[in-house]
Amino acid sequence: MNRPYYQQVDIANTQKLRDMISELPPFAATFFRGIEQTTSSRTRIAYAYDLKVFFHYLCTEVDGFKGRACADIELAELENITPIQLEMYMEYLKYYVNDNEETDHINKERGISRKISCLKTFYNYFYKKGLLTNNPASLVSLPKIHEKDIIRLDIDEVAKLLDVVEDGGTLTARQQAFHEKTKVRDLAMLTLLLGTGIRVSECVGLDITDVDFRNGGIKVHRKGGKEVVVYFGDEVEEALQDYLMERKQIVAESGHENALFLSLQNKRIGVRAVENLVKKYASQVTSVKHITPHKLRSTYGTSLYRETGDIYLVADVLGHSDVNTTKKHYAAQEDERRRSARNKVQLREKR
Repeated sequence: MNRPYYQQVDIANTQKLRDMISELPPFAATFFRGIEQTTSSRTRIAYAYDLKVFFHYLCTEVDGFKGRACADIELAELENITPIQLEMYMEYLKYYVNDNEETDHINKERGISRKISCLKTFYNYFYKKGLLTNNPASLVSLPKIHEKDIIRLDIDEVAKLLDVVEDGGTLTARQQAFHEKTKVRDLAMLTLLLGTGIRVSECVGLDITDVDFRNGGIKVHRKGGKEVVVYFGDEVEEALQDYLMERKQIVAESGHENALFLSLQNKRIGVRAVENLVKKYASQVTSVKHITPHKLRSTYGTSLYRETGDIYLVADVLGHSDVNTTKKHYAAQEDERRRSARNKVQLREKR
């Protein structure tokens, strides 16, 4: 059955989550059923991964659990874990080795904060349901997050990036060989990302029928399953029209007939492939900025806010459920606007 891309992703995520839950203690399944209606499948997979790390830590590092199988841990035993032990777990998260994979892992502030937040949610669920009488995770403070400068392309860098995609002159000989086959697609894709601010997952999920040239919009499925129309300008329309003329000549593989953007294998292009091509082209423009599809999204948000000054419009177009998220990302621009407004109101005529 040729299901929409977002449904295919949900099915794949559901299957992956079931496999991951089977590696956790049996009571974990209750938690995941409980949060199913309020979280996305991707969020639940992230929770499952973080809980797997926690229970691995218990079974390898903590007295009373050390040497036991993860599946043998009972819910009531979690009450015996102290806040001090959870703080020791935070220290462990900075650097640890997974014995099964023989790989090491490093977590900085954000990674540690995410894993402890997951643990707090996990404990809180069972505590609220009355299945635990003690909630040690509530007594643990999250690490302080130091905000990083948001990386984005400047206006001239955006123009240079699209020029590189269009002519490929600075690419290596090997890259140019592939570039001749994909430049129309790549230009359409990057112009779309830079001209609408959609997420890379929304971009690769587009079907041909999602593009509406009459109204100048594309239909995308946001995180959480919400379906919205995002509007595009003339530059995006021109790039998409050029690509669709080429796309009509391509016979897609079975199951990928509706996909808008295809790989060289004539299958729906994946997120990783888009990340790689953005990295390839951006490296020709700047060597000091690590540019990803998400940075192109930030670039669009910055440009839109600079032109409109409407933070609520930016939040709506980018699909942020909380405008405070948008404000946090574009605080520097807000401060710049406030400074520029300091002489706008004149109290007396200048002499």
